[in-house]
Amino acid sequence: MLEVKNLSKYYGEKQALDSISFSIDKEEAVGFLGMNGAGKSTTMNILTGYISASDGDVLIDGVDILTDPFKAKAKIGYLPEQPPLYPEMTVWEYLVFIYNLKKVKLHHKKTKLQKSREEYLQEIMELVKITAVKDRVIRNLSKGYRQRVGLAQALIGDPDILILDEPTVGFDPAQIIEIRQLIRELAKTRTILLSSHILSEVQAVCDRIIILHQGRIVADGSAEQLAEQLSGNLQIEMEIEGNAKTVLELLKKIPMVEDVQQNDGVSYMVYLCNQCKDSTAVRRSIFKSLSQANCVILSMSRKKLSLEEIFLQLTSETNMVQAEQTEQILTEEKGENTDDGNL
Repeated sequence: MLEVKNLSKYYGEKQALDSISFSIDKEEAVGFLGMNGAGKSTTMNILTGYISASDGDVLIDGVDILTDPFKAKAKIGYLPEQPPLYPEMTVWEYLVFIYNLKKVKLHHKKTKLQKSREEYLQEIMELVKITAVKDRVIRNLSKGYRQRVGLAQALIGDPDILILDEPTVGFDPAQIIEIRQLIRELAKTRTILLSSHILSEVQAVCDRIIILHQGRIVADGSAEQLAEQLSGNLQIEMEIEGNAKTVLELLKKIPMVEDVQQNDGVSYMVYLCNQCKDSTAVRRSIFKSLSQANCVILSMSRKKLSLEEIFLQLTSETNMVQAEQTEQILTEEKGENTDDGNL
């Protein structure tokens, strides 16, 4: 649905994007992450045809956005961080203006029952919950409502691809949950590229994550894939009641356990050796050994890197080599999966 090939962008002598490539399938939600200045906004502006690339191609459902911009843009709905609103208009006037500007009747998907403009816009307003403010002047709306109006304009024309830049800016916690649920619903029938500084939001909504750093893609995969590649040895977090010396001695005797650290009180971290690929058998041994010594296990779970930890590791200057290795491993895994599918 969305394909980016060797995309580069220069501003004078400064290179903002360094030959990045990725593709997003239909009905896939992808998080687009990066620190300020990483090249996210530049990429989004190129994808939406707002600026041109110095090199490379962007294909929207097979249509080149440079050679056939009108056809390509008709398939895209874009919500920038600052929604393109006209503050002197009412919400209804603005949506009618966007409806006419996008020439929706020319691109509207065929249905058994043709809807009127009023019915069509009413459905979109109900979807993003702005019906109650349809007659209010946009300048008098709260930031959260202005963001909802911006999302409404992105949905007009039934675009196959939604590009959302910080879609929940200005929302309170309850509204953020509502918008997350809406985006998840939209992802069932559309391709979504979502950029946000709220990493928990990306993890809650997106199936896949692309991390950009200094104009290059340093990671592309699910949060679980990235966490597994970056975590190194398996680690088990535990809370155990019992004599600390006894606990440490017992844990270190378990096969596949390389090291044990007591963090504080009843909290312990168990590090497994490289040969251990599955902690199930180790956890069984730990349970049996500690229970026989009357040491009570309060909790035991495999430690997983959070998206915040993944992001910080991959965008840290001291970890760029590791990021490149992770990217190479994920690329090789994708290649292997593709080969298997062709057998």
